[in-house]
Amino acid sequence: MQSDNVALLNQILVEGLITPLFQPIYDLTSGHIYGYEALSRGPQNTELFAPDVLFPFAQEQGRLHELELLCRERAISRFTELELPGMLFLNVSASLLSSPDHQKGMTLNILKELGISQRNIVIELSEQHPYDQNGLSHQSVEHYRQMGFQVAIDDLGAGYSGLRLWSELRPNIVKLDKHFIEGIDRDQVKREFVRSIINIAQRLRCSLIAEGIEQQQELDQLLELGVKYGQGFFLQRPNLSPKTQAHPYLITQASLRRRFHNQHGETVQTLCRQSIFIESARPLIDVAQLFKQNKDVFALPVLESGKPVGIIRRHALHELFSTPYGRALYENKPALSITSTEVLIVESTVSLASVSAMLTDQDADLLNNEILIVKGGQYLGIGHLKDLLKRITELKIQNATYSNPLTLLPGNVPINHEINRRLQAEQDFYVAYFDLNNFKPFNDYYGYAKGDAIIQLVGSILRNVVSAEENFIGHVGGDDFVVIFNDENWCQQCQIILDRFSNEVTTFYDEGELREGGIWSKNRDGEHKFFEILSLAVGVVNPNPKVCDSHHFVAELAAQAKKSAKERGGNQIYQQPYQYYYDESSHDDQERCCS
Repeated sequence: MQSDNVALLNQILVEGLITPLFQPIYDLTSGHIYGYEALSRGPQNTELFAPDVLFPFAQEQGRLHELELLCRERAISRFTELELPGMLFLNVSASLLSSPDHQKGMTLNILKELGISQRNIVIELSEQHPYDQNGLSHQSVEHYRQMGFQVAIDDLGAGYSGLRLWSELRPNIVKLDKHFIEGIDRDQVKREFVRSIINIAQRLRCSLIAEGIEQQQELDQLLELGVKYGQGFFLQRPNLSPKTQAHPYLITQASLRRRFHNQHGETVQTLCRQSIFIESARPLIDVAQLFKQNKDVFALPVLESGKPVGIIRRHALHELFSTPYGRALYENKPALSITSTEVLIVESTVSLASVSAMLTDQDADLLNNEILIVKGGQYLGIGHLKDLLKRITELKIQNATYSNPLTLLPGNVPINHEINRRLQAEQDFYVAYFDLNNFKPFNDYYGYAKGDAIIQLVGSILRNVVSAEENFIGHVGGDDFVVIFNDENWCQQCQIILDRFSNEVTTFYDEGELREGGIWSKNRDGEHKFFEILSLAVGVVNPNPKVCDSHHFVAELAAQAKKSAKERGGNQIYQQPYQYYYDESSHDDQERCCS
């Protein structure tokens, strides 16, 4: 068997029998493709098919570097054929440079032939491959950097030397080992570890990629922690011809975050104040003079070509000039020489909630008061921590006030705001008004606890069915809900909601009541009557922004549409006819149900 594998390995290397697969790496914050990791497979239905068998065997035979070079060439060629977007990540052993098989410039020649820029290639140096003690890994990094490649440390945390390598090699990218991702939603220790890694990556201006995301709960936790990039089976498995479009789940989550920030948050630009600043080349004597002239200024942003690179604080300059010969030694040095990079620099479009999370992730002893605000990288002004905390507190109070406490869905104020926003933007949208039929008798019969459970069921179904992209879910109060649809398939979504409710509501009734089709309870007049199983009435309107001047008008139309749906009984969708908005005399014979 050993001899058969030796012959097979030789055949693989001679005939190039390597199949490259590609696993997408996603920008978790937007859902778009960031790049692809190339993964190699041997011939199918052979012992050398799997990489965890193929590569160790090649290493045993002293042919690992031949195999790596072949895999690299096949991956680059196939990546070009597929016209995949983003970066290409290639796994490379650091020790490859010392091998006689290594040919300097080979990768560059392949890229040149195929018309690919080396700036689109990331060389992954795996911590699972042995690094020598003679500086070879440093040589590897510098070798690839000088040729214009980006460098990544793979499997950070898989061995014992990861943090040391990170500090010594200063890679562009670090890939966090899947051990720390598996079950992170249930493991506080792993969460704290990842928080620390995120903090280090931000300070070193290093991109962080989470590997091995296999569960939605893991992904959600990583998003909450602020991890920007990720890959794993939950997102997409390695594939011969991988998908190139954005990931639908990530797009949905990004939309939900944007919606939350639009409704319940503000951007950091609301904190922005204009302030004096200093160019990085200006001498420190000028900085001292500015502080002297501006007694209320305690920190000066330092700019290079209009972009902030850090900050100089009054106390730091004062301490420097107070030392013996300090002023004489330093007053003619450039501002950049004592500029602190321990300052938060954020785009003006970033939400207050996100800025708060960035500050929370900082070490307590490094937490600073200033926030430098930029637009497209160019300096706009400065914000302060105390203003951020004050505004976030105000927004939390406002959010708690405007959200329904039972479902935590936005209440009347955010609903009205959303409708007015769409009217002003002259958007084409649909407002669906959901109301439960026979809810009061049910609530009287079973009690408020079961009644609340029904309301929560409706909220849950709406969340699960309605696509988050450009749509809005609100809870008016009681058993009344509103969904604002931008989707053309709003009617199909409404029908799914009715079908799910019809199925799930039966669990709230006894078997005998289900056989009878309802319950006996008192009506509003105190009469004992029979009430059918709970159902949902949906009234839908398509407001014309040129006619409807505010949410008040839309609310009246939606209420009338809901009334018409309730009159029909059972789970019904009724759409107010479009002509109704123009000709009130015609609406009696224009009413119709959604088909």
